[in-house]
Amino acid sequence: MLFTALILLLSANVRLLTAAFDIGMLPPALVLGALFVFVNIRPVFGRLPVNKHQRIRCGTALLEAFLIAAAGSAVLLFAGIFALDLGKKTVIINTVIAVIVLALAFWNGIIRIYISASQLGIKWRLIGALCGMIPVVNLIVLIKLISLAKREYIFEDGKHRQDLSRAGERICATKYPLLLVHGVFFRDFKHMNYWGRIPAELERNGAKIYYGDQQSALSVADSAAELADRIREVCRESGSEKVNIIAHSKGGLDSRWAISRLGCADRVASLTTVNTPHRGCKFADHLLDKSGEGLRKKVSAAYNAAATKLGDKSPDFISAVTDLTASACQRINAECPDVPGVVYRSIGSRSVKASAGRFPLNLSYLLVDHFDGPNDGLVSVDSMIWGEDFREYKPAGQRGISHGDMIDLNRENIDGFDVREAYVQLVSGLRERGL
Repeated sequence: MLFTALILLLSANVRLLTAAFDIGMLPPALVLGALFVFVNIRPVFGRLPVNKHQRIRCGTALLEAFLIAAAGSAVLLFAGIFALDLGKKTVIINTVIAVIVLALAFWNGIIRIYISASQLGIKWRLIGALCGMIPVVNLIVLIKLISLAKREYIFEDGKHRQDLSRAGERICATKYPLLLVHGVFFRDFKHMNYWGRIPAELERNGAKIYYGDQQSALSVADSAAELADRIREVCRESGSEKVNIIAHSKGGLDSRWAISRLGCADRVASLTTVNTPHRGCKFADHLLDKSGEGLRKKVSAAYNAAATKLGDKSPDFISAVTDLTASACQRINAECPDVPGVVYRSIGSRSVKASAGRFPLNLSYLLVDHFDGPNDGLVSVDSMIWGEDFREYKPAGQRGISHGDMIDLNRENIDGFDVREAYVQLVSGLRERGL
């Protein structure tokens, strides 16, 4: 990066420097021009595989070099005017060249991080665009953008090196394939993975993954029927006798019903539920009780119509929500006892305040807290506990870990919680148990 900054500084001030040393401008300009093009294509040295994280690395290097070169250019320009007395024409020409050179480097760097740095999110991209023309503020925002992008590259580079170091171990190569089961109001889409970056991380470490593919909103019994068919299909496709299910939210209830009531126990080695409301949500009882029948019908009709257009065959919004109530889950638990021979485990998390979550979980957190206690924005921690063991992922500081964070919904790197590594270790534990 320092080499890149030096080339930018020399290129931006080539007219001033050649005038100061009283030499011809053309030869230095040609050499520096070639070097300028080179560092804009390859601003950092070393082997650079073509991927988004290396684009982030190059982008941050260019922006850091831009800041150094801009500061250095200001100093040289000041010296040229007041110390060397080079003349107005030389100063003007140098200023024009400097603006062009620095602008090219800046836009090269900012475009790279804008198109590649996931952790900037919509928020910081908008702030960057809106504050770009405000003096001083634009520098502060630029430094923040560089910091966010650089942290992302360093983190992802570390994960890449970690995966390379253990590639031969295949620590997620379980005996039985994984079946990932989504929660309510979502579907398994090919180009928008419900589980974020988690499946790719598991596959890099040897896992074989399938998806539940059930409709987005049905009663637990109806979702379980679709899931039971899917379990049998996966066993046929994979040639495996059983599957290991990892199920998020309502998917955990659907999976338990399929295992206990629909004859899938002999095809399921383990069930790990993730933030599943095993004891339901009292706030859901409250919402259904307080909302009028007319409102319920309107919301249900709107959702069912939208879900049908997105691929659901027979969505049932009201049945799905009703089965998440505390009263319905009490019935489900009585009808779906754990089956001997199937390993049941659970994991969960909690948020710590409403403002720490992403929309819409930041709106529901206080309501759930009032009715159900400590929660992840939708499900109380007490309701998540099921099976032989339960692990709660503790919040780091005031950030917390929400219902969506547990499936990498926002693709966000959270300080103190690496969601992808959490699943790697979870699946590795299944492998160690011979599952």
